[in-house]
Amino acid sequence: MSKAHRGKGLMEVVGRGRGACPICKREGVKVVYEQEVEGQKLKICKTCKATLANKKKAAVAK
Repeated sequence: MSKAHRGKGLMEVVGRGRGACPICKREGVKVVYEQEVEGQKLKICKTCKATLANKKKAAVAK
């Protein structure tokens, strides 16, 4: 099947969704995941989103 429309939504975002992640400070990564961190809504990268989810899951397990 064709994948012509993959990432179409990112083409309309400034910088095509790329920028600096406010958590890990890496630049040039896609920052498209909205997450609430310390009471603020931030756009973070995929790696930081997974890290926060894993920490939350570990805290619940305890």
